[in-house]
Amino acid sequence: MAGWNVGDIPDQRGRVAVVTGANSGIGYVAARELARRGARVVLACRSEERGLAALERMRAEVPGGHVELLRLDLGDLASVREFAAAYEETYERLDLLINNAGVMAVAEGRTADGFETQFGTNHLGHFALTGLLAPLLLATADARVVTLSSGMHLRANIDLDDLDTARRYGRWLAYGRSKTANLLFTHELARRLAAAGSDVVAAAAHPGYAATNLQTAGAKAEGRKATERFMRVGNRFFAQSADAGALPTLYAATAPGVAPDSFIGPRFLMWRGAPARSPRAPWTLDDRAGELLWERSERLTGVTFDQLKS
Repeated sequence: MAGWNVGDIPDQRGRVAVVTGANSGIGYVAARELARRGARVVLACRSEERGLAALERMRAEVPGGHVELLRLDLGDLASVREFAAAYEETYERLDLLINNAGVMAVAEGRTADGFETQFGTNHLGHFALTGLLAPLLLATADARVVTLSSGMHLRANIDLDDLDTARRYGRWLAYGRSKTANLLFTHELARRLAAAGSDVVAAAAHPGYAATNLQTAGAKAEGRKATERFMRVGNRFFAQSADAGALPTLYAATAPGVAPDSFIGPRFLMWRGAPARSPRAPWTLDDRAGELLWERSERLTGVTFDQLKS
């Protein structure tokens, strides 16, 4: 794993990948590098305008690459269902699902379905997407699901009695809980896949501190100019590039021998450097919490993994 970089990505010809939030940052880089190695890549983006701009840019950077765009708003379960239906109409396989998109430290708000924005987008949207695409994943040999978490999961365990963080909302508390949910989902998904005898690998990754618009988007949208400036300074002087930040995702998605329920991040202090196994909070390996979160997520989204019953 030491020194692993994009040159080590195996040939991806014949494989199909879906990358959520692929119009910028980590998602864009991951999608571009998969396309560069021959994969057929679907950019799953909320904004059609930004998605088309990313599509045009990527086609210029990877001439001859197979890259397409489908709209996906993870904060709207109707959009998630529409995306899955549109995908199934076009593709007969799914080798790689990268659950990358997300929001960070935003003001308290609600998704289209009434869930707290960060939990609803970062966890429930991807939970539903994975469930709806599960039949294709299970029917594709050696498929993988890679879900993006964050070192910020260490900030907070989920509260199964207050998944919306409604009792005492804090933007960073809610973000940390959503990232813990991403890891618990990966843990429970890996357990259920193993129980079903499937060779699909469920793994997680995080980019460390990478310079993307994730840090500034919330502050910019809310007009918090001082916070936006602070984040921009951090991105400029302390963060690694989006290209470097995408390496853990790409490793988890393509490297041989990635174990189920792995958590891959930058080697140096979970901050920067080549991909390595990353520390994780013990509560993200709690079987009972993973099972309960799964059951409640199925109930909240209406999406059930019928082939992966506990």
